[in-house]
Formats: sequence, structure tokens, C-alpha cells
Amino acid sequence: MWGVVVLLLALSSGALSLDKLNMCMDAKHHKVDPGPEGQLYLQCAPWRDNACCTANTTAEAHNDNSYLYNFNWNHCGAMSPQCKKHFIQDTCFYECSPHLGPWIQKVDQSWRKERILNVPLCKEDCHSWWEDCKHDYTCKNDWHYGWDWSTGSNRCPEGSKCRKWTDVYPTPKSMCEEIWSKSYLYTTLSNSSGRCMQMWFTGPNPNKKVAEYYLNSARQQQSFALTTLLLLAVTSFSVMMF
Repeated sequence: MWGVVVLLLALSSGALSLDKLNMCMDAKHHKVDPGPEGQLYLQCAPWRDNACCTANTTAEAHNDNSYLYNFNWNHCGAMSPQCKKHFIQDTCFYECSPHLGPWIQKVDQSWRKERILNVPLCKEDCHSWWEDCKHDYTCKNDWHYGWDWSTGSNRCPEGSKCRKWTDVYPTPKSMCEEIWSKSYLYTTLSNSSGRCMQMWFTGPNPNKKVAEYYLNSARQQQSFALTTLLLLAVTSFSVMMF
């Protein structure tokens, strides 16, 4: 029984020692470790003090059909500039953020070994994104899967139809949560709350404190769960002894 206790404590110590507040995903274009990148391009510039992306990656993030993923934003006609700026910012956030550790999950995909899941976005980001795209068109609600890649870039799959944005995504919540397979979690939290991640910011990156809050919450939950298991183990051992 005490061997189990020692094992639980060891696993707990190892899990809690991971530096999830300053790390990069194991993905196609990410750096191994975050660090300063003084020349980040346009909308990606806010991450220049500590980034998981390179200048070349951020330059490509602003291009249509860039080499990053050969993704065609204009699959249902030309995407409006006001809508496209949010997808550029989304790409910057995904490629450059060093503070996504609490939401990084292992995956087995050809182009990445890790992804983000349920990152809590501030309501301002989701609402402005949806508002600026609501007059655009798309043929799919989940943009991660199901495209026709036969030409080298994504096209609408056979049998699909281009529909107005608001028909595909009736609400900001549906868009933020569905468009990248639950990468983001819609919240009603404001960007002043310190409890949601911001895609758009100026000055020092506010997301480190948000990640720290969620990591500490997870640690507290893990500590409580392990304490409960240990108490149960000790109780069971005592019953067996007497």
C-alpha cells in the first residue's frame, strides 16, 4: 500500500513541476521554446517580447494561401477584410502564444503532436469576430476537417453549399467553439476579468496571468484529488490491519 502512496506522490510532483506557463506546442511551425522575436509582422507584433513563432511564420500568416497550411480563406468568394483580420489574429494567437500550456493536449496528427482544447476566450473577442464576419459566407462549420484538398488547398467538399455566416454560426458562441474543433471555449467573461484569454491586446501580454490562474486552479483540484485518494488508501489499510 505504501508503494502506491509513494507512486502517487511522485506522479503528483512530476506533473506539478511542468512549466506550463511558458512553453510552445509541438506543432508544425512552432519553435521548440519561446523567446524574443523583435521582427514579428503586423498583427503578430504584440507577441514579439516572448513568442513561439518566427518572423517568417508571422509574415506568412498575413498572406492568402500561405505555405503555413495552404488554407484558402476565400473558399466561398472573397472573404471581407474586416473578417479576415480576425483569422490573421487567430493565426498569430495560435502560432505565437507561449502561455497556452494549461490547454495543450496530445494528439496524433501528421502535422502536429499537440493541440489546444477549450481555451477560454474573452467575450469581446468572440463577439467582434462574429460581428465582423456575419455578412461573409462559408460551407462548413468545422474548418479542421472534411475539406477537399485535391488541388493542394482547401475547397468546399462535394455536395456542400456556401451559406451565410449567420446560418452556419447563429451565435458568437457557436462560431468560437465549432470553427476549430473546440479549440476555443466561449465565455461571458470580459477582457478586464483576468479569467479569459485575449487574442487582441497591446502592451505586455495579459494572458500569462490568465494561464497562471487556470494552472493554479488545476493544481488545487489535483492536490485535493490526490489527498482524497491517499486518505482512502490509509483508511483501507487501517481497516485491513485491524
